[in-house]
Amino acid sequence: MRINCKNLMHLTLLYCFLVISYTDSEYNRIDREKVVMRHNIVTTESNPKSPAQVGNGEFAFGVDITGLQTFVPFNTMSQWSWHSFPAPEGKNIEDFKGVNLPVHDRLINFSMPDEKQPELSQWLAGNPHRFNLGRIGLLLFKADGSKAELADLKNTRQETDLWQGIIKSSFELEGKSVEVTTACHSAKDEIGVLVRSDLLKNGQVKVFLDFPYADHGNQALYVGDFSNGNAHTSVIERSDKNSAVIFRSMDSSHYYVTLNWGAEANLLSGDTINSKHRFYLDPAAGKEFGFTCSFSRNKAANPIISAEDIFADSRTEWKKFWNSGAAIDLSQSKDPRWKELERRIVLSQYLMKVNEAGSLPPQEAGLVNNGWYGRFHFEMIWWHGVHYALWNRWDLLEKSLHVYKDFLPTSVQRAKDQGYSGARWPKCTADFDRDWPHEIHALLIWQQPHPIYFAELDYRLHPSKETLDKWSEIVFRTADFMADFAFFDSSTNRYILGPPIHIMSENTNPITTFNPAFELGYWRYGLRTAQLWKERLGQTRDDSWDDVLKRLSQLPVEEGLYITHENIDSMWTKFAFEHPGLTGTFGMLPGDGVDTAIFKATLEKVITTWNFNRTWGWDFPMVAMAAARTGNPDLAVEMLLHTSPGFQFDEHGLATGGPFPYFPANGALLTAVAMMAGGWDGSAGKAPGFPDDGKWIIKAEGFNSLP
Repeated sequence: MRINCKNLMHLTLLYCFLVISYTDSEYNRIDREKVVMRHNIVTTESNPKSPAQVGNGEFAFGVDITGLQTFVPFNTMSQWSWHSFPAPEGKNIEDFKGVNLPVHDRLINFSMPDEKQPELSQWLAGNPHRFNLGRIGLLLFKADGSKAELADLKNTRQETDLWQGIIKSSFELEGKSVEVTTACHSAKDEIGVLVRSDLLKNGQVKVFLDFPYADHGNQALYVGDFSNGNAHTSVIERSDKNSAVIFRSMDSSHYYVTLNWGAEANLLSGDTINSKHRFYLDPAAGKEFGFTCSFSRNKAANPIISAEDIFADSRTEWKKFWNSGAAIDLSQSKDPRWKELERRIVLSQYLMKVNEAGSLPPQEAGLVNNGWYGRFHFEMIWWHGVHYALWNRWDLLEKSLHVYKDFLPTSVQRAKDQGYSGARWPKCTADFDRDWPHEIHALLIWQQPHPIYFAELDYRLHPSKETLDKWSEIVFRTADFMADFAFFDSSTNRYILGPPIHIMSENTNPITTFNPAFELGYWRYGLRTAQLWKERLGQTRDDSWDDVLKRLSQLPVEEGLYITHENIDSMWTKFAFEHPGLTGTFGMLPGDGVDTAIFKATLEKVITTWNFNRTWGWDFPMVAMAAARTGNPDLAVEMLLHTSPGFQFDEHGLATGGPFPYFPANGALLTAVAMMAGGWDGSAGKAPGFPDDGKWIIKAEGFNSLP
């Protein structure tokens, strides 16, 4: 066979090119394990406000320095753990009347507290609420038989292995070591625990389970009433030498707790304080005791029997998570702050996966505690979830977005009851759509365009007829309400938003507030995008939407600067605090209706004037996004590393900025970083939101651009 030398040369060159390309690609790939592992959380004492956590987005378990809930009653929370107290005696929920407010030429009824129905108003505010599934800890005894206290523990150390999702804790009691390993199954509401210690042989280590009743607490750090033993039941339904099932009942809420253990142990119940609801696992012998604890709404949960199986599952699934989607490595940067920013990024990813990747949109404190009674805010879904799309982990957001389809009928009815077309989305609710009566909840509007934004994110990732069909009714019903909500002021020949409205900043008088800058920009984006969806589906543009787009009020300007809302009085001296929503019009949003010169001047005024000690956690990334989009990457980085008390990240990565912890701050950080690393529509170059001055060296891969 004859070989053509020219072809052989071409093949050789092609081979060399492929080898070089492959090698270069491999060389430039981020060592994700190295990035993650250098931020493993190591602590030597319990912070009574900040738990280490294991979890899967649907379920989370917070622990103190012992690896369980031994001395600090952190919480065990699930997306399905909802409870309601009985309604006030003689009161019917259906009888709640709300409050009528004048809206231009008519009265509209809003779900706001009714001073004539105070008991019913408060009951609707507090129900339903999440409850704590139960506390699991160690009962430790000293050699003389007395109970050990936290102060008796020496050489305490805990490491959260982020790459594996496993917490390893160790301490000494009277010179004897105790090691505790804790993990959560990736798809079940179940933890696995392994205890190693010579103290097990002497009966000095036991495991306790304690079940509380639900409580009335809003913003409760420790959830549950452990003193009201007669209000609920905890019954051992089945028990044998290696397993047990405990049935829990609280009013209309019921669930099962399944225990499995390997070594020989006795299940005991009762003590002098809470005898009906406290149980003990008492290992009989040996130096090692492993067990699993599963929580479920029914018996058919098929719990894992072995703690080692849960550890293995955790290792596998967390590795998959970290190797999925996007990644960023800042370690080659010369700015010494790189490590703190990267720490915030890595820990935020871990926490959002543990707390905010479940079947319902997360509440502001995730599954750590009961902020807002455990309810979620529809306007905060943006900050909780948009980062998943940009980090190419859409599946972790999509599983909760079904609320828009589920709540569409009730949202259509809400709009209809108020005399509007389309769907008016709620502000704050639980696992079903019933308003929490509250003035801000009733009058807030910036959550209304969100489903259009989410639909567009989905389509950018999955541009198909299937995606269009999935979202079209939600998009169009949302746009119908937005167009109808805009009031045509014939005296000025324009459409206006409000009054009454509560705006993003929530610090102005809703009765007199109208034409807020952020909401006007978002209305334009929403209606423009809804028309685009009409065109993609081959449908005729909606004339009413186009009319609103054409004649909607311009973003309000005063002395060459954008202002929070039209006719605001002394904004820069009286209202330069709370959310600087006007910065979101060109950063968070792509700038519909924005004059970039005016916006840049406005951003400079915000930076020099705003009281950043009176802002919320997501405000700092929002300003960073505005800085990035307007070509000021140094400011963008400064905002992500701001030192305000409202934007701190503790040793576990839990953020301040509202009710603690405040996960919108973590989500906003990840959103801003993704934008700065992956770009936005119209941006150019690599990592366009970071300074290109040699101080910041950004290795990034897998990011999607922001609209």
